[in-house]
Amino acid sequence: MEALRLAEAEIRELIRLRGIDPLLEATETRRLVDAAVVDYDERALLGAVPPLGSLEAARKSLFDAVAGFGPLQPLLDDPSIEEIWLNAPHEVFVARGGESELTGVTLTEQQVRDLVERMLKSSGRRLDLSSPFVDAALPDGSRLHVVIPDVTRRHWAVNIRKFVVKASRLDHLVELGSLTPQAARFLAAAVSGGLNILVSGATQAGKTTMLNCLGAAIGSRERVVTVEEIFELQFPLRDVVGLQCRQPNLEGTGEIPMRRLVKEALRMRPDRLVVGEVREAESLDMLIALNSGLPGMCTVHANSAADAVTKLCTLPLLAGANISSSFVVPTVAACIDLVVHCSRHANGRRQVTEILALGQRVENGIIETSSVFAVDGDGMLRASPTGLPALEKFERAGIDVFPLLASA
Repeated sequence: MEALRLAEAEIRELIRLRGIDPLLEATETRRLVDAAVVDYDERALLGAVPPLGSLEAARKSLFDAVAGFGPLQPLLDDPSIEEIWLNAPHEVFVARGGESELTGVTLTEQQVRDLVERMLKSSGRRLDLSSPFVDAALPDGSRLHVVIPDVTRRHWAVNIRKFVVKASRLDHLVELGSLTPQAARFLAAAVSGGLNILVSGATQAGKTTMLNCLGAAIGSRERVVTVEEIFELQFPLRDVVGLQCRQPNLEGTGEIPMRRLVKEALRMRPDRLVVGEVREAESLDMLIALNSGLPGMCTVHANSAADAVTKLCTLPLLAGANISSSFVVPTVAACIDLVVHCSRHANGRRQVTEILALGQRVENGIIETSSVFAVDGDGMLRASPTGLPALEKFERAGIDVFPLLASA
């Protein structure tokens, strides 16, 4: 440890003298680290400094320290790890396959602060006593969330949700066992037909992955505008514009919330609007946009497809006292065609467990819904159509939906 500390100090001094930015000039930094390790090892052979041990391991550790995220970099590089979180410097957890485990990584308080500062450097976002929360994207697309005292009891709480691409198309979800081939064909037809789709599920149930896969089924000639808190969506399309929220500056001004972005997106000639997640009053603006005939998709946290419908009927009420259920509920019924519910099982497996169709009929403030796909007693997602969504949209797109739902 002493040898690595001495070598790291020398490398940081060389970086400073040469004016290198390790995060932007990785190749030059790697060459500098390699040369510094060789020079240090030659001095260690003469007994001038403590030996480094394995030179290959030393090179990686030193490069991670100056150009990566130090002790956390091996965890970020591990493809089996989905998420990393720190409850305290000596409590570093990871999630593999949906299950959490405590690692042997330990940091100091100062290391945690330095790592967070380095992670936020490229995002342009800040963290201080006046703004004790921060959401930011790392250069590789991973999502960073940090909370500091006195909002937390004592230590900085850090979450890194890695951008792990296990599926980018509906066919990939079939291969992973999250979706059946029949359901995948139906959802692809629903996207092609311009149906408005709400993806629901609990945290880490795979909602964003599902939205990415649905987005891949959008026509190649469509112009898509996405709205997110932090950039997470990645569609393999040629005409996509992504918008993300902005935090207020040091003077408390300059904030750009989701509601503003949804309104701005409508001025950008979209053929399709995709909202990463609705949490609050922005749901009203999204519904108004969809009610104008613009096809769209979004996600929402919910425990079931029915709960997702109820939540979407409630969230717009946060927009103001002049917004009533008598307006919102019929609007949801008229706008949303399908709810795709994602679940995560106890063993970490993610699966679509329900696809629900919304009708336009409302009775006593409750929207008529019908099942299209549901999980049977064997845990398989099977077609069980008690009603069909937006048949006129399928017909306009020249899609015959009935064969897609016929029993295999």
